[in-house]
Amino acid sequence: MAQPTLQAVPNAREKPGDGPVTSVDLRREFEAVDIASILAQLDRELIGLVPVKTRIREIASLLLVERIRQKMSLANTYPTLHMSFTGNPGTGKTTVALRMADILHRLGFVRRGHVISVTRDDLVGQYIGHTAPKTKEILKKAMGGVLFIDEAYYLYRPENERDYGQEAIEILLQIMEAQREDLVVILAGYRDRMERFFQSNPGFRSRIAHHIDFPDYSDPELLAISELMLAAQNYRFVPEARAAFVRYIALRKEQPLFSNARSVRNALDRIRLRQANRLVSELDRVLSSDDLMTIEAADVLASRVFSGGSDAPTMPT
Repeated sequence: MAQPTLQAVPNAREKPGDGPVTSVDLRREFEAVDIASILAQLDRELIGLVPVKTRIREIASLLLVERIRQKMSLANTYPTLHMSFTGNPGTGKTTVALRMADILHRLGFVRRGHVISVTRDDLVGQYIGHTAPKTKEILKKAMGGVLFIDEAYYLYRPENERDYGQEAIEILLQIMEAQREDLVVILAGYRDRMERFFQSNPGFRSRIAHHIDFPDYSDPELLAISELMLAAQNYRFVPEARAAFVRYIALRKEQPLFSNARSVRNALDRIRLRQANRLVSELDRVLSSDDLMTIEAADVLASRVFSGGSDAPTMPT
C-alpha cells in the first residue's frame, strides 16, 4: 500500500521551484498540527499518570520530527507505530488510545484517526472458517485509524487445541507488518499476562514499537478523580462527605475487583442513588439547586464497605 502523503505546512523559506525543502520553522510546524491542544485535553481528562503523559509527549515529538524528516526527504521508511498499553483496569488506557489516535491523525500517520475497540470475541470465531472473516471485517473497519485490542492475551489459549485464536493472531501479524502505513494496533491488558503473551508470540513483540505501562492511581489521585466526575455532573461533596469518601477509597482498594477510576465511578453512581433516595424521602419540602448538588456524608457512609461488606461488582468492570 502506498505511503500516505504527509501534508506539511509551507515554510517561509520555501518557494515554488526551489527544489527540496532544506529548512522548516519548527514552531509553525508544531502549531499547525495543534498537538498542544490534544496534550492539554489529556491533562484535563486524566489525573496523574505522569509517566504515561511524558511518554505520549515523547512519541508526539518523535512523530513531529519524523514528519519533518519526511518533508525534507531524509526518511525513506515508515516508522513502526504499533503499541502495547499495560496496567490494571480503570487506569486510562482507552482514553489515551483515543488521544493517541488524534495525534497520529493530525501528524498525518493515519488517514482517519478513529479507534475501533475490540476484545477476543470480536476477532475469534467459534467454528472452522469463522475466525478469518470476523478478523478481516474488524481490520477493514479499523483501516486508516487505530485498532485497540483489550485483554489481548485472551487471543492465545494454548491449553485448548481446538481454539481458533491463533488464526486471528496470524492474520493480525500479517496486516500489522504489510499495512503498517494504514493501521496502528494497540494491545492492552494486565502487565504480567501481556508479558507471557509476548513470550508465547514473539512476532507481536517484534512489531511493537512503544510499550507504555499505566500505574495504579494513588488515594489522593482517586479522590481528585471523584471530584472531577462529580463536578462534571454538577454535584459536590460537603466536607464531611469528602472525608468519608477518603475512607471509602482506602477500604475499597483492599477489596477484590478494584478497578481504579472505574470503581470510583461505580461508587459515585451508587452515592447519587442514595442521595436521590434521601431527597425523595422528604416529599413535603422545596428543593434548591444546592440541595440537588450536595452529597452528604450519609450518602457515602451507607456503603457496605464501612460495615465490612464488599462493594465489588458481581462481574469485573
